[in-house]
Amino acid sequence: MHFNELNIIQPILKAIEEKGYTTPTPIQEQAIPQLFAGHDVLGCAQTGTGKTAAFSIPILQKLAKAEKETGKRKIKSLILTPTRELAIQIGDSLKDYGRHLDLRSTVIFGGVNQNKQTATLSAGVDILVATPGRLLDLIMQGFIKLNNVEFFVLDEADRMLDMGFIHDVNKVIKALPSERQNLFFSATMAPEILKLAGTILRDPIRVEVTPVSSTVEKITQCIYFIDKGNKNALLVDILKEETADTVLVFSRTKHGCDKIVRHLTKHGIKSDAIHGNKSQNNRQRALGNFKDKTIRVLVATDIAARGIDIEGMELVMNYDLPNISETYVHRIGRTGRAGRGGKAISFCDFEEKAYLKDIEKLTNQQVPVIDGHPYPMEDFVIPKKEQRQPRNNDGNGRPEFKRRTSEDKKVAAKNKGKKTWYGKGDRY
Repeated sequence: MHFNELNIIQPILKAIEEKGYTTPTPIQEQAIPQLFAGHDVLGCAQTGTGKTAAFSIPILQKLAKAEKETGKRKIKSLILTPTRELAIQIGDSLKDYGRHLDLRSTVIFGGVNQNKQTATLSAGVDILVATPGRLLDLIMQGFIKLNNVEFFVLDEADRMLDMGFIHDVNKVIKALPSERQNLFFSATMAPEILKLAGTILRDPIRVEVTPVSSTVEKITQCIYFIDKGNKNALLVDILKEETADTVLVFSRTKHGCDKIVRHLTKHGIKSDAIHGNKSQNNRQRALGNFKDKTIRVLVATDIAARGIDIEGMELVMNYDLPNISETYVHRIGRTGRAGRGGKAISFCDFEEKAYLKDIEKLTNQQVPVIDGHPYPMEDFVIPKKEQRQPRNNDGNGRPEFKRRTSEDKKVAAKNKGKKTWYGKGDRY
């Protein structure tokens, strides 16, 4: 099938051709006709399957064909997304596909000054892409009214729940008109996701593509068994051997991201980190430098990486294996966008072996192991932390406490505010 078989209007077809696309992805092929027909849609699709275009194109077409109203433009479509990066990506897609249409869209998110955002809103927009926090802030301040919304998209619903946005989402839904078309996308369909979908959708058409187990088939994978303390050294060795111009490295923690960047910088490898503790400006600068290849390596946590869409991503590395097997699929899928191939390299220490077992069970694939590397695993037992013993013990494992006498209280009152000498070599 080609895009011109989906009854897409000529201005959007022209924009799609200018992007170099001719064939829709499976999620686009299934969802676009249903959205044109006015149905609510429940979509289960991984990142990188083309779902942004699957909802952007129908929204742009329906708004372009609607009768024009006089006066200031009113928000007719709201797209709610969990992260700033994903919001910006969706905003870019709307501009790409709507470049030949007389429609205005804008993106709002927290972490930056709101003045530019409110100025754009005051001028009037047709489509609003927003993160929950900033959206509710501007609603409370009176800059945004949602009573004219005709199309509502909730994107990355599973991540919304993971990030604790469920209450904010419910507040937004209450501010929307009851008569609207709804689009709900999630990478997973856990019971709590379906429950949320049930509060939003009306008789939805379900579209589900790319089962989790098949998203990794076109990606070359391998894994190194290694002790945690040797991961930095192996990472540097691999990056010096690999020819990839762009490498996305995943760490489980924010602190871990920063440590990896410091180590890579020390060894002359240009890199930067994005995570929740970084300011929005720093994150956007790091992402921009990565896209234009000013830096070679971007180190990220899972949440910060949501929405990163780099065309031609050559290599993804799991410095830490994720403890949720679906997350592994999402991570490595960034190098296999829209069905293309890619490469994924993972490290696995002793404590992470259980995670690997779950990943292989989910994907129904065994990840090839690289043997003979310079840092073979030597620690085959998880070290236990030493048990701290109380200073005084009554013989039954319980600390021994002594009640203060009246004389003790008098001495304490007399010495209040004085420094006490604890002995030579000790501190005050």
